[in-house]
Amino acid sequence: MTDIQSSSGSGLDEAQMQMQPPPPGTFVDREELIQHVGDFAVSQGYVVTIKQSKRERVVVLGCDRGGVYRNRKKADEETSAERKRRKRSGSRLTNCPFEAVGKKDDGLWVLTIKNGTHNHEPLKDITEHPSARRFSESEIVLIKEMTEAGLKPRQILKRLRQSNPELLSTPKHVYNVKAKLRQGNMTVRNFKSLRPEKSAGRDKHLSIAEPSWRQRYPMRVPNFIGGRLVNSQSFASIDVINPATQQVVSQVPLTTNEEFRAAVFAAKRAFPQWRDTPITTRQRIMFKFQELIRRDIDKLAMSITTEHGKTLKDAHGDVLRGLEVVEHACGLASLQIGEFVSNISSGIDTYSIREPLGVCAGICPFEFPAMIPLWIFPIAVTCGNTFILKPSEKDPGASVMLAELAMEAGLPNGVLNIVHGTNEIINGICDDDDIKAISFVGPNAVGAYVHARASAKGKRTQSNIGAKNHAVVMPDASVGATINALVAAGFGGAGQKCMALNMAVFVGGLGPWEEKLVEHAKALKVTSGTEPDAELGPVISKQEKERIITLIQTGVESGAKLVLDGRNIVVAGYENGNFIGPTILSDVTVNMECYKEDIFGPVLLCMQADSIEEAINIVNGNKYSNGASIFTTSGVAARKFQTEVEVGQVGINVPISVPLPFSSFISAKPSFAGDVSFDGKAGIQFYTQVKTVTQQWRDLVSDDSSSHQLPSS
Repeated sequence: MTDIQSSSGSGLDEAQMQMQPPPPGTFVDREELIQHVGDFAVSQGYVVTIKQSKRERVVVLGCDRGGVYRNRKKADEETSAERKRRKRSGSRLTNCPFEAVGKKDDGLWVLTIKNGTHNHEPLKDITEHPSARRFSESEIVLIKEMTEAGLKPRQILKRLRQSNPELLSTPKHVYNVKAKLRQGNMTVRNFKSLRPEKSAGRDKHLSIAEPSWRQRYPMRVPNFIGGRLVNSQSFASIDVINPATQQVVSQVPLTTNEEFRAAVFAAKRAFPQWRDTPITTRQRIMFKFQELIRRDIDKLAMSITTEHGKTLKDAHGDVLRGLEVVEHACGLASLQIGEFVSNISSGIDTYSIREPLGVCAGICPFEFPAMIPLWIFPIAVTCGNTFILKPSEKDPGASVMLAELAMEAGLPNGVLNIVHGTNEIINGICDDDDIKAISFVGPNAVGAYVHARASAKGKRTQSNIGAKNHAVVMPDASVGATINALVAAGFGGAGQKCMALNMAVFVGGLGPWEEKLVEHAKALKVTSGTEPDAELGPVISKQEKERIITLIQTGVESGAKLVLDGRNIVVAGYENGNFIGPTILSDVTVNMECYKEDIFGPVLLCMQADSIEEAINIVNGNKYSNGASIFTTSGVAARKFQTEVEVGQVGINVPISVPLPFSSFISAKPSFAGDVSFDGKAGIQFYTQVKTVTQQWRDLVSDDSSSHQLPSS
């Protein structure tokens, strides 16, 4: 048998064979490493395949194109037998020596190139390769489902092409997949490099076929790392419960330490390029992001209602309040302009610029599944930072949906990452040296802990904690408008809002107000938030319901009058739900436990005061100082209240004094701990640092050192 010819003998041009190996590097996970090699391979005109894999430890990748052809030239002295033997073996290509190795090292995957050479020419048209006909993971799942439904291969292909017109596969490929499925093998090889992988949010097929993580029941909520939805390897998880039905909506994994470190690595790796991305480009992504949020607002609202329990109307409001922050982020360019002073000394100018911090993180509560994530990460990333978001384990769905929309809007891989968990993840965020700043909203004890632990590591923190918002009602207040405001702000969202008016102080007595207040509260429709006429949904969990009921009972035992009792309400069709009807306690005093603690439920506490001075003292004496409102027709009383009350946000004839994003969300201590507040100019100050530059541009013709001296003042 003749020998294999050398590359020069095969007629291949040497320049054609100089296909470059992919650059080595470190990757978040195995799939990202494979994608990196595959994408680079396509750009060079070859296709990679997995030669060997120990899934948790190592993967060996090779070029699946053969090498040079054997010599087919007939030798003069060749016998007939030799010619037949050569014909059988001579048409095959030899194996390409290219080989790349990925190994898992301390939680990350490291790529090395064992042999970067090829012994064949590149493909001119990559779609000509047989592997271009392979199916994606979601298509494999659809093939399985349609096969079980009795569809034939040609029917299956026709339906697949409705969602993917570029599909090149034939019925034979479907038969092959069906054969593997019969053997129980769902891991049909998918050469993603032939169809460059889109981010989870950008995949055009998602509108037709739901991603695999949403097809499971109960679905397991994935992490979002490096631009992809990544199923956690953790065995531990927490059930997300629909508070109206007690059905398990999904399961939230307790993210492993390795997965958390991978998320931080992805954010850290993405930061240099994102920091150098022009602010106008970042703004355009935010413009697209807000457009996509409006497009999918109904889906987001339904997710919030299903996991949190608030009514669909409240859920829409949750998204819209967060959307205002995204819209504000669309105009950050003008707010990041620095200052310039020319000629501070002879030929010397100075100017200041704002630069992003690096990797930032946010820890969110359950009360606003969309608004609070949108409070923090759009401002942070538009300022040039990358971000790690930890949603509440009680209602994480909206955060994952928002991350998908952000990627669809064009946010680069790794700029936004989501990890799930509880105490261990919070500690990891506080302790990780690569995370420079933390935003927190949540309970008082946890917020104080985060602030102390993160500050000890030298991190910036902003922490909104605890809430007990007062409404001072003057005798001259408009009865109808005030009652409507107290009922809406006291019971809306089942009272589970940091800016709920859960404490009313009636100057001159409750008597004239009590009957109408009870009448309006009783009229509220209590049912599942998905019902069209719902006005008050369930509280988030059975544990929260029990805690709220206990605080109501301690108030009654301490001498408060139970004007309206909603503890024993039963909602038809939702008998297992965590429902508490509107509850009103009067004759409450500052020494009662129900007043000292944040009830965080549909409970309105009523106190009486003899004067506005006494009412202001009550507000100022409470340990929480988020916000307070006054209802009056007197400008004098309003001005006095505005001046003397010690809270972050003041409302005058307004039930919830939450400002728009261009003015910051302010809470006074101790309801706020940290450096700078949320939103507005304060938010930009929190997520950026000022750098001052002094420059001199002139010909230095003299060596006189005095010419280099700056002003001493």
